[in-house]
Amino acid sequence: MFRRERSIPLRGSAAALCNNLSVLQLPVRNLTHFGVVHGPSAQLLSAAPEGVPLAQRQLQAKEGAGVSPPLITQMYESDGSVMVYWHALDAGDASLVQAVFARGIAASGHFICVGMWSGRVLVFDIPAKGPNIVLSEELAGHQTPITDIATEPAQGQLDCKPLENRDCVADMVTADDSGLLCVWQSGPEFKLLTRIPGFGVPCPSVQLWQGTVAAGYGNGQVRLYEASTGTLHVQIDAHARAICALDLAPEVGKLLSAAEDTFVHIWQLSRSPEGGYIEVEHCHGECVPDTQVCGARFCDPSGSSFAVTGYDLAEILRFSSM
Repeated sequence: MFRRERSIPLRGSAAALCNNLSVLQLPVRNLTHFGVVHGPSAQLLSAAPEGVPLAQRQLQAKEGAGVSPPLITQMYESDGSVMVYWHALDAGDASLVQAVFARGIAASGHFICVGMWSGRVLVFDIPAKGPNIVLSEELAGHQTPITDIATEPAQGQLDCKPLENRDCVADMVTADDSGLLCVWQSGPEFKLLTRIPGFGVPCPSVQLWQGTVAAGYGNGQVRLYEASTGTLHVQIDAHARAICALDLAPEVGKLLSAAEDTFVHIWQLSRSPEGGYIEVEHCHGECVPDTQVCGARFCDPSGSSFAVTGYDLAEILRFSSM
């Protein structure tokens, strides 16, 4: 069971975008960073465990070399203090009526992957020290705009795979507006392992856990696939409306789903010791009434607390286990 905790005030509402909440826990400093997007700006907040906001920073998209803000991907230090890199998006092949945007971002090792309106995925190589970030590769597996990207450290999967399969670890998944999922193995050159076809509805949010892909769809379903083969393990009719966010607590295998039906659900994932199949148990459901939910994330890797954002809601709602 979870109870409502002290909320964190925002300077403005979160935009009505899927996955519009990021959470970074810093246990050493006993802080949690929250990030929310609204229009051409991002709000970064630091909060103590009891929810007391300690700092808030507004990051405004900056123009660079004559390029307008919507056509730029910008990277900052984790506290937003310094912009370390910016990259101009190539809109040369876009029609006059086509939107140009970046959507979906995830880190895999020393790479950061950014999804594009064109279906491409830009792979940036991040050095251990210094600002010499370079665009190392562009992945072409999708024909429609990217909706989300998820990664999982390869080491987290090795113990779950037979020895003969440990050279082929699926550690990144990308999703698009058609519902297609592409599963990748990261490295100096990313390798496309498998495609999981869509079924006529978009896939706004994906996650990876122990080699399992969790995908949330526009019809309210959550589907769990084997990442390396694309085999469907479980289909859950989780929500009455489109899913807008998924998240995973990797230490315990808890899956969080949030949707436009105002509900946030928490599911316990586990592998059966006999056949290795994924089993699912519903743990908790929370209604956020009169709110268009647009983001939800666990606040710690054990899944003992989570946060929710909503459109036209000038606060981050927090819940913790009782």
